[in-house]
Amino acid sequence: MLVEVVKFPPLFQFENYSNSFKYRVKFHMASTKKQYRNLWLVESIMEEPSYLEKSMFGCLAVYLHGRMMLLLSEGDEPWNGLLIPTDYQFHDSIRDEFKDVVQHPVLKKWLYLPENTEDFETAAENIVHAIHLDEARFGVEPKERKPRKKKKQ
Repeated sequence: MLVEVVKFPPLFQFENYSNSFKYRVKFHMASTKKQYRNLWLVESIMEEPSYLEKSMFGCLAVYLHGRMMLLLSEGDEPWNGLLIPTDYQFHDSIRDEFKDVVQHPVLKKWLYLPENTEDFETAAENIVHAIHLDEARFGVEPKERKPRKKKKQ
């Protein structure tokens, strides 16, 4: 974060104890958007009109066709690879087709392709291709957010 101190009418005031000037402080936040090393996996679908990215839980959620299709995660196991949001009814068929995909050990309702698997790149590309074809097995509809309740005073 960069801080710039300007000697003009104040927004936030504080006393500089060495003299009595009032200062306006401007905060400039440097761009801190995380760069994901596996972002290349979704380059083939980025041009789709419905493509959307959101940061979520330290991961990058990829939306396509109005559904959350993938999460790119880069952390310690079990948060290092592709998380595949899907319904339980599709787990078996996806795991039969993509042998390295397992049930996520924490988020049991989703599947997981660990980055440390031997054939990660090929399996991930094939999953993204299936997502590009809008296969119904992949993705979950986002839930509508309920409005926050107002706090009583």
